[in-house]
Amino acid sequence: MDDVDRLSAEIAACRICRDAPLGRPLPHEPRPIFRISPTARICIASQAPGLRAHASGVPFSDPSGKRLRAWMGVSEAVFYDAAKIAITPMGFCFPGYDAQGGDLPPRKECAITWRGRLFTTLPYFKLTLLVGRHAQAWHLGKAAPGVSPQGALGYDEEIHRPGLGRVIGLPHPSWRNNGWLKRNPWFEERVTPMLRMLIDDILSA
Repeated sequence: MDDVDRLSAEIAACRICRDAPLGRPLPHEPRPIFRISPTARICIASQAPGLRAHASGVPFSDPSGKRLRAWMGVSEAVFYDAAKIAITPMGFCFPGYDAQGGDLPPRKECAITWRGRLFTTLPYFKLTLLVGRHAQAWHLGKAAPGVSPQGALGYDEEIHRPGLGRVIGLPHPSWRNNGWLKRNPWFEERVTPMLRMLIDDILSA
């Protein structure tokens, strides 16, 4: 078993948010959901699985995933091919709902326990998509310039980080950001075509 397989098995067996939580324990049985491999050169650093993903065991198995794949210009087959694309949420398990019916933030235990080891074990990526502000705050710092509450970064300047390659921040593809997307047409007019070209170049190499 290589290092990535060993790490994958350990994450899949993780129950820390239930057995040794920081605060209230996870209100349901943990089900870590992620995709990693030794060969992926694109990384999706996302937020946390939603309820549908928790039920299916498949990340982004909802309308948010359909929108994200459209932004990326990839098919389901490519998106779910861990040999090509890694999916590394900030929280591996569905965190539950808040009082307003929205998803709670990713569990803090996940990033504290796994994030550093994850990105020292995985190979260097050529492109990392930071989906939502939680992933951006972790990887770029809370004071990262241009980060909006929706998670979209400015695009006047390229961002690179060791191990992550080129970094692009995306708003979360949830329907909750429909209003922001309508008010900011530049995102789908300028950013998504550029994103598709980058991804196509990497996958075709």
